[in-house]
Amino acid sequence: MKHPIHSVLFDLDGTLLDTAPDLAFALNSVLIEQQREPLLFEQIRPWVSWGARVLIKQGFNFTADNDPQLEPLRLRLLEIYANNLARETSLFPGMEEVLQTLEGWGISWGIVTNKPAWLTNPLLEQLGLATRSVCNVSGDTLPQSKPHPAPLLYACQMAQCKPAHGLYVGDALRDVEAGQRAGMRTVVALYGYINSAEMPLTWGATGVIKQPLELINWISEMGLPNR
Repeated sequence: MKHPIHSVLFDLDGTLLDTAPDLAFALNSVLIEQQREPLLFEQIRPWVSWGARVLIKQGFNFTADNDPQLEPLRLRLLEIYANNLARETSLFPGMEEVLQTLEGWGISWGIVTNKPAWLTNPLLEQLGLATRSVCNVSGDTLPQSKPHPAPLLYACQMAQCKPAHGLYVGDALRDVEAGQRAGMRTVVALYGYINSAEMPLTWGATGVIKQPLELINWISEMGLPNR
């Protein structure tokens, strides 16, 4: 028996929003400040899901996690990024139609991200999404973050949705792991920030999509809530 989808939760970077251009801008700005050559966007894009620390570590080829330059450069990247949150960031193509369709079906949607709230909240405000979503759970909302299931379970509570009737969409293995541990169905966004060495088809998600609009048919096949 199929369980209708009552609420859809999205990862933020690489799933709901294409934030890579602005994070790449921030990284390249730091590189230029340090008299380094900027990197190609295609090189930076797969690093974005892993946050500022990984961006700096990869961008500067740091091999040690305790390199004394890493933390001040990370803070500088975040400073630049905070001042350019919505410079080029936007919903992925087709995602606005997905959100409108969910709203029309009476299916709530929300956000669960590992991005800290001091970046998440102003970004969603600037893009007009903050009040449309039923919940905005950031990486520091709870003591735990993904792949721990707690943020997803908390989001389900806010959405008044049982996990079995929830769906989590993300572009990283930790998203699938968190969703599975929470007892939710999961979908991998193959259009997201997945590097060539990863094998998302082996992650064990309930489904995969190559573009956001595919989510509409996928959810319809799972079953819609009674209206």
